[in-house]
Amino acid sequence: MNPMKNEAITDLMAFLKNGTSPYHVVEYSSRELEQAGFLELELKDAWQLHQGGAYFVKVYGSTLIAFRLGKEDGPLHLAAAHTDFPCLRVKPSAELHMRGYGKVNVEIYGGMIRESWLDRPLSLAGKVVLRTEDPYAPETRLVDLQRPVMTIPRLAIHMNRAVNKGVELNPQKDMLPLMTMLGDNLEEKYLLSCLAEAAGCQKEEILSYELTVYPWEEPCLLGVKNEFLSSPRLDNLTSVKACLKGMCSSSGQKGLSVIALFDNEEVGSRTKQGAASQILPMILQRIYRQLDPTGESYERNVAGGFFLSLDVAHAVHPNYPEKNDVTNFPVLNGGVTLKMACSQSYAGDAEAIGIVSALCMEHEIPYQYYVNRSDIPGGSTLGSILSAQLPIRTMDIGVPILAMHSARETMGAADQEAIERLLDIYL
Repeated sequence: MNPMKNEAITDLMAFLKNGTSPYHVVEYSSRELEQAGFLELELKDAWQLHQGGAYFVKVYGSTLIAFRLGKEDGPLHLAAAHTDFPCLRVKPSAELHMRGYGKVNVEIYGGMIRESWLDRPLSLAGKVVLRTEDPYAPETRLVDLQRPVMTIPRLAIHMNRAVNKGVELNPQKDMLPLMTMLGDNLEEKYLLSCLAEAAGCQKEEILSYELTVYPWEEPCLLGVKNEFLSSPRLDNLTSVKACLKGMCSSSGQKGLSVIALFDNEEVGSRTKQGAASQILPMILQRIYRQLDPTGESYERNVAGGFFLSLDVAHAVHPNYPEKNDVTNFPVLNGGVTLKMACSQSYAGDAEAIGIVSALCMEHEIPYQYYVNRSDIPGGSTLGSILSAQLPIRTMDIGVPILAMHSARETMGAADQEAIERLLDIYL
């Protein structure tokens, strides 16, 4: 396959450029769904659902659940991914002055590789909340500065001769971005001024904000044959895009197809909009009550349904092959990766593995396996968390990547099409 003619990669690159915060991921996803004929619902409103209808609901701005009701009875097919990614988040009262420099006070979100963020051009995206006449109904506006406004400068080697032996970075001291030079105006509210300009308001109107610091860098193909994609936020916008593509392409003739794009996976999912909340079971119950007022169909369909949990996997590293399992090591461009762990940090069982393997074989979709090396514990995903709340047969899958949780990650350019083909068939 020629990656330059790969529509899946072209669309993914556009998505990566626009998904600069969980709020922007949800907004971009909403536009894709609306263009595909989906109708937006509000959690607080009464719903009137119709068989054959397609709907989506945003949950606190950073989580999105979309579903399509089949015209005929059929199984529940669920897929989920997460909208967040390791990054820096801006604290309140964030302007910090130091000898004429204007810095920004931030905190670490998720398990980021701190060193990879140094010396990069950085920008800001997220939301600001504005004062209105009703304290219980403030106005929310999304902002994305879309230009480099900060950097975290590295200490010169002349001042730290041991730098190439490794440096531990203190998140409160070493990870604070530089944003401006203050001159004589030491009271300047440079962060609020930027936000007010981006939001089209006065800085005095801003009550609060939730801001993501992100690398201001474009995705790009690389390699002699353009066989790799390098970009920020591959974890986990590759999976979000696959879920969206599958849902928008689905004919939805039978059963119920659902995608859930959750926030806060990188910090444990235990939030009102995370996979550990009751938001998805609550919405599923609401849907099935309209189809069957007795409520019994909800339990029956969950018991007979299937759930694909999508998150990236660790590709074998060309310089550290010993870090992977000795027989189960996915490679870039090797296709969809089935992730397994007897600890159930990745969700799955023999039947689930068999189902996904059979689907891939039937439709000639390349696939491979990932299992942690026995003496190196891996991460976890929302699959195990959600399936404990919603007891449904589950399989964890994803595309393999290198440098997971770095400011910039690498994947195989052919793998996005493979996972999107699987989701097209599945949903």
